[in-house]
Amino acid sequence: MIECEKIILAMAETGVSFIEIQIPFSDPIADGPTIMEANKRALLNGVTTEDCLKLIKRITKKIKTPILIMTYFNIPFRYGLEKFCKKAREADVYGLIIPDIPINEEKHEHYLENCKKHGLHAIQIISPITPPTRLKKIAKVATGFVYCVSTFGTTGEKNKLNPKLNSYLKKIRRYIKIPLALGFGISNKQQISTASKHADIVVIGSKIINLYNSCANGKISAIKNFLL
Repeated sequence: MIECEKIILAMAETGVSFIEIQIPFSDPIADGPTIMEANKRALLNGVTTEDCLKLIKRITKKIKTPILIMTYFNIPFRYGLEKFCKKAREADVYGLIIPDIPINEEKHEHYLENCKKHGLHAIQIISPITPPTRLKKIAKVATGFVYCVSTFGTTGEKNKLNPKLNSYLKKIRRYIKIPLALGFGISNKQQISTASKHADIVVIGSKIINLYNSCANGKISAIKNFLL
């Protein structure tokens, strides 16, 4: 957790717009090998939901960069959804990214209701196959920004961006009027530059972890240099 805090503080120093902190889960179905391994290591080292919330509360007192929690629905469900949202708000969390809780489940789970009650943005996720009917539903409930998955599959570094990126985001903008974030597979500065021409926010995850893991020394400096 100490190293995690160092990375977060370094990221804030570079001027990133948001920082996403993932609460580890045993079955991170939207994540590729890099983040899956990070989840596994964290759980083997005994990292709990409570540990993460305490870390975030400590960090938000040190930085002004908005913090997002990313996790899977089983975590807040088992913790107690309302309690989780309340604790997240007390830690000054900006919003939640939970990829496995579709809006169709709202009448059963009351996820959006609890986020709204506690002043959290429930970040909605869109993929290249999201149909217009669902985009219209998302447009009605989305706040903060919408997370657009750049391609099919899971997270992880990829050699190329989706060649239909421009038309994909143009289609989304016909329905969604708040900022669009683009993530999954973005791994180098050229891709960041290209993605920035189409999206308002570019999300980088696996690349940061791989940079950290690949450096014997100067791990934090390598991350800062990449982000600057």
